[in-house]
Parts: sequence; C-alpha cells; structure tokens
Amino acid sequence: MINSLSNMPSSDDLADHWLTLSEIKVAQERIHGAVVRTPILHSRTLSAITGAEIYLKFENLQFTAAYKERGALNFLLQMPEELRKEGVIAASAGNHSQGLSYHGTRLGVPVTIVMPIGTPSVKIEHTKANGGNVILHGEKFDDAYDYARQLEKERSLTFVHPFDHPWIAAGQGTVALEMLEDVPDLEHLVIPIGGGGLFTGMGTAAKALNPDIKLTGVEAELYPSMYARLKGEDLPCGGDTLAEGIAVKNPGEYTARHIEGLADNMLLIDEAALEKSVSLLLQIEKSVIEGAGAAGLAAILVNPELFKGQKVGVVLCGGNIDTRLLANVLLRDLARSGRLARLRLSLRDQPGSLFRAMRIFDQHQVNIIEIYHQRIFTKLPAKGLYTDIECEARDSDQLDALLAALRSAEYEVTRIELG
Repeated sequence: MINSLSNMPSSDDLADHWLTLSEIKVAQERIHGAVVRTPILHSRTLSAITGAEIYLKFENLQFTAAYKERGALNFLLQMPEELRKEGVIAASAGNHSQGLSYHGTRLGVPVTIVMPIGTPSVKIEHTKANGGNVILHGEKFDDAYDYARQLEKERSLTFVHPFDHPWIAAGQGTVALEMLEDVPDLEHLVIPIGGGGLFTGMGTAAKALNPDIKLTGVEAELYPSMYARLKGEDLPCGGDTLAEGIAVKNPGEYTARHIEGLADNMLLIDEAALEKSVSLLLQIEKSVIEGAGAAGLAAILVNPELFKGQKVGVVLCGGNIDTRLLANVLLRDLARSGRLARLRLSLRDQPGSLFRAMRIFDQHQVNIIEIYHQRIFTKLPAKGLYTDIECEARDSDQLDALLAALRSAEYEVTRIELG
C-alpha cells in the first residue's frame, strides 16, 4: 500500500504497485465531508428505453461539476507538508484543473495549471475562479504537458497527474464504493475511459466487493487509445469530439495494466450517440451532462443487447459543457428526430413564387423559422434560385407529409441532412 505521508511514490513504486480495496476505503475516509456524496437514482424512463434497469450516479453535482475532485483531494492530503507549501502543478484543459484548483486553494496549496492556448475561455475562467494560476502554453495538450513537467523541475513543484497515479485512482474509486453501498446488487458498471484513472479505481473497488460484477469501459470512437492498446490494434486517434473529457491520445501506463485485468468489455461510441445521450439526459433527467459524462449511457443505447435485463450502474462523471455547444447539441437532436429540418426548394425568381410554396407549409401547419435565398452560386438557369427553408414540425410524420405535398405540387425539394 502506498499511503505514506512522508514519501511520495517513485516511478519504481508505480511500476510494482497494484491498487487495493483497502487503499480506496482509506481514501473514502480521507476525503469524507470535503466532496459531495452524490446520489445514485433509478431512471424508470431510461430503463424502459434500454431494456436494462438503469441507475445513474450524478457526479455532475460535485462543486466543480465532476468526479475529478476525489482523486485530486486524495492526492493533496497525502503530500508531505513541505511539498504542499511549495505548491503543485498540472497540465489540464478541463475537470482535473478545476478540482485541483478548488481543493488546493481550500487547503492553502498553491496550484499552477498549464493549459493549451486554444482552451475554451469558460474553462480558463472557471479554473481561475477556483484559485488556480493559469499558464497558457502550446497548441496541443502534449505541449502543455511537456511545459508543465519543465516548470515542475524549475520551480520545485509537485506534478499531479490527471489519471496515471495510485493516489488519483484510489480517490476516483470512491465513486464505486458509494454506488455499491447504495445499490449493493448492481450487476454491471459502465465507466467512461480517457486516461483510465476512473476505471482503475472503480473497477478495483467493484471487483473486490463483487467478483461477478461486469465492467464495461467506454471511449469516444475518435479517441480509441485504451481500446487500441488493450486490443493490440493500431487505430487513428484525433479529431473534434463532444467527449473532450475522455479525448486522450496516450492512456496511462499504470492504469492500462489495471484495466487489462479488470475490463470485461470495451466499447467505442460515435458522436451521434454522444449527442443523443446528452440530449436525453437533459430532457429526461433534467441534468446537464457533458459529452464524456454521457458516454456510458451512449454505450447502452447503441448496444442494448449487452445490458438487457441487468441492473446497470452508469457514472455521469461530469457536467461541464459550454452552453453554446449544448444548444447546438439539442438543436441537432431535434433535427435528427424530425422536429427541425432544412428544406431546399428550386423556385423561379418571380413575384409570388415563394408565396405559393409557403401556402403548402401553412396547410400542413409546419412553422417556418428562417428563409435563405441563393441566386448566384447555383447550377440553375439565371431565372431560377434555391431557397433554403428552416422549419419546425411536431414530428417526422408531419414533416414527411409536407415533403410529399411539395413534391405533388411539382416542387423540386431536398432535405439537408446532418452529417
């Protein structure tokens, strides 16, 4: 067990160390009262949709809206006093930075966070508001990470890794302890994976308490780093994902060894499924959940046969999502469900042409939101134009009826589909 207050774990300690249930239980006692004991609630509606009994763990209700506080606090509380006075440093563009800044400031530990230059301003401001000293450096996370490790040496600071450390993993494992204390007969846990700290901690605790429990890890399809490592595959890793909280190109060495022995299954989830899950959680559970936090539910929605009839615990691991991005996700979900659409009509550029088409929209009670004309950049004759009409219907059936009526009236109409 690595829990000495006078010695930090060395790289050799990490190479040989294996996380234990007792360490996670001690971590639970250590952080008790300083983090929120978040609720786990049964979702009747999501259970009906998926065919499984779904229990949701609302880690978005932490003060910084993410589970990362647990590991960060467990790390800080085990640091020798002389190192705490010197301060800590981390590279992060999200939840780790906020959790570390909040608890570091609360404990009087100076916190420095190195973030990539392109980090969204809302995350920078939240980190500063929680007491962190933010340094912007580099275009990519790897640049920020390398610079943080450089400053670690130059300023004699302690580097707090976001996932690849036993103290971090032990803190994250307290999520599973709470879940199984509240719902002891859970049969399956679905856990998002970025670097692997949450899965390592939760999986260690869950398997020790119930060796028969199933553990499924979930990664974004664009960032299958842990999946590729465990499967021995060479998969591309990169792109703009809604689940930026688990968009990790290089998984942890310490965590990978644990996950290899703990995971019963690994699933990859595409962007459409992530968007659908974020939208469903807001509509059904009235909870704002970020893309990474919704990954577990997305995996169940896409693979219901793997979970049907089981009592499944799903970790909603964070709720830090930009409001503009959330608005886009909700509107795109309306478009996929047939309630919003953009229709492109070919019209003659003459008086009354648009009015006659609009009468058909009125007859079908489809609301028009926006109209765009395009006369120049088209393949139509000079007297023709394209008109893009954004509209709102009750459901896909009403929209299909409108399309049929427009075509019956000999309008050339196409529906602009989402990617």
